[in-house]
Amino acid sequence: MKIIVPMAGLGKRMRPHTLSVPKPLIPIAGKPIVYRLVEDIAQVCGQKIDEIAFIIHPSFGKNTEDNLLSVAASLGAKGRICYQEEALGTAHAIMCAKESLDGNVVVAFADTLFKADFILDSSKDGIIWVQKIDDPRQFGVVKLNQNKEITDFVEKPQEFVSDLAIIGIYYFKDGAYLRKHLQYLLDNEIKDKGEYQLTNALENMKNEGTSFTIGEVTEWLDCGNKDATVYTNQRYLAFLEERNQPLRAKNAQIQNTVIIEPVFIDADVIIENSVVGPYVSVGKGTTIKNSVIKNSIIQENSQLQSIHIENSMVGNFVQWHGKAQNLSVGDYNVIVD
Repeated sequence: MKIIVPMAGLGKRMRPHTLSVPKPLIPIAGKPIVYRLVEDIAQVCGQKIDEIAFIIHPSFGKNTEDNLLSVAASLGAKGRICYQEEALGTAHAIMCAKESLDGNVVVAFADTLFKADFILDSSKDGIIWVQKIDDPRQFGVVKLNQNKEITDFVEKPQEFVSDLAIIGIYYFKDGAYLRKHLQYLLDNEIKDKGEYQLTNALENMKNEGTSFTIGEVTEWLDCGNKDATVYTNQRYLAFLEERNQPLRAKNAQIQNTVIIEPVFIDADVIIENSVVGPYVSVGKGTTIKNSVIKNSIIQENSQLQSIHIENSMVGNFVQWHGKAQNLSVGDYNVIVD
């Protein structure tokens, strides 16, 4: 099994946090979004992941590339870095990793996380992961027949046709066959809204006899902006707590402090005279003193003192003394109130 992760977007809605790292490397419960994504896909697939291809913008740099290769290695997979210089649509993005398009392939766009209770059936031609939503007008949706096979892909329907929204994760039994149909779009300049779209390839594959079914997830989590990412961190901490996974490093130093679970605390963290939680992630090497922190993401090597925050994100190497609420602070800031 291979996983292809298109993630070349510059993450402008997540600034200032994406000025120094791409959005998929922002941590959720102590691990990068993309790590959490491929880790959960591997669990749902129920089989070994041989290769993970990351499609990035060339400007992301060597440090990002090394981090992504280490993500693949941590799952026992070969990592491959591919480049997309210009945003020309989902089909074009996937074709930037065309060397990886063979055999069983999962394509997963790296701005979403999920909770799922199914195990993928790799004998199926194709599986589109969906979630039932209340208002499907801003999403691509699928229509099904009585056998739960997909009959239509509909982009942002303004009148109700289905409430099964496509979440951006797809399984293909034959990656080479997908590559053929994506190449056809590029060779023949077939675009929708000015871009090469994966859904056009899916429609053509369906018309040629490919049977697509659905994998319905129980929860779909967005990481598109600060508030959505903080909420995703909250939900993911709850998932980890349900699975009884450890959330605290053994060498974290916590003194005269109330921890309201679930809270993720990484290695070399110091917390003194504070109340932390619920739903807080604290990155490696961070120090928190005389503070109250709720429902927030604090990244690595930051020094926070005498603050009271909620629904906030704090980047790496931040020095913050004072008071504030509901903020989004990027890397290397110094704030004194």
